[in-house]
Amino acid sequence: MSDNYTVGRREFLAGAATLAAGATLLGRTPAQAVPVAEGVTKFPLPDDRRLRVLVTGDAGTGTRTQWAVADAMRTLHGREPFSLALGLGDNLYDHGPENVDDPQFAEKFEQPNAGLDFPWLMVLGNHDNSSVLPGDGGCLRRGNTEVEYHADSQRWWMPSRYYSVRIPEHNPVVEFFVLDLNPLAAYLPPVFLPYWAVDGPFMNEQRAWLDRALAESTATWKIACTHHPYLSNGPHGNAGSYDGLPLEWANGVHVKRFMEDHVVGRCQFILSGHDHTLQVLEPSAASVGTRQIVCGAAAKTVGAKPQGSGSSSGSSGSSSGSGTRTDNAALYENYHELGFMVLELTSDRADVGVHTVDPATGASVEAFQRRLA
Repeated sequence: MSDNYTVGRREFLAGAATLAAGATLLGRTPAQAVPVAEGVTKFPLPDDRRLRVLVTGDAGTGTRTQWAVADAMRTLHGREPFSLALGLGDNLYDHGPENVDDPQFAEKFEQPNAGLDFPWLMVLGNHDNSSVLPGDGGCLRRGNTEVEYHADSQRWWMPSRYYSVRIPEHNPVVEFFVLDLNPLAAYLPPVFLPYWAVDGPFMNEQRAWLDRALAESTATWKIACTHHPYLSNGPHGNAGSYDGLPLEWANGVHVKRFMEDHVVGRCQFILSGHDHTLQVLEPSAASVGTRQIVCGAAAKTVGAKPQGSGSSSGSSGSSSGSGTRTDNAALYENYHELGFMVLELTSDRADVGVHTVDPATGASVEAFQRRLA
């Protein structure tokens, strides 16, 4: 989307208000991408062929822990500048925004990230779509407000609920495919709103869009960015068995099917949050070579590796057990420290660094670094 396309946000919304009754219940798709407001100049997408991508997730608390992690990111950016950032969902705890003027955007995004002046490609999380209970994912239209905020912010990049970004635009090194899988894993399913159903228009349009976009992509690296992980050794667990729940609408079985039908074997990496951990998992036969990375410790941690997971190489978790919980092979796991990741991409290699953060001082150390491909 061109930054020169500057229809005002309120003008845009006024036009949208003339749509048929119930249109506000529909999702913002790439076909209805939100334009940048008049007078707003977005931080430009990079056009380099060597990229340093800041990866962060589950940040939006506005608490001192979020600020500590942001301080560490600012310090590192001062030494080795980032090209752009990925925000992997749960951008505004606990319930998401009420409207585009909600002070949470300033308190939980703009102010903590001041000085990190580059595009932030944002993903919608379950807390961004809360209804009755925090994180229930039961008010999917609430996420549209975060899309509409794209019009007003220099750094917040979310022109629609799902979208892709190629960098550079021509002959891209990487294409990020930002997905919205919240309708597939809501704790309160949209039973009275067929539009949001597992096989409803929103998800079917997203499936068709993704299949087409991946087939057309010429990028060296194809990276799916989600909130809900396909695989995780954290408390939420793997898609299909989230939280040990037996109910399909909440246990992520539909996320699992989506990933296996449309993502694994087509993207080299899946980047997700949701679990407040730092995990670099190994590709497997089940993932058809696609590597899952979980980065959701930008403001909260889970404290310890869940009981029932065996230990893995490079694990920083402090507990293990012999239960039946799936234990995905991992290069690195950390369950008790705040942190973020840095993904370095060129046309011939991909490297990841994991940075852990001291919440008292905002100091960080690179706890893990590895070439992935």
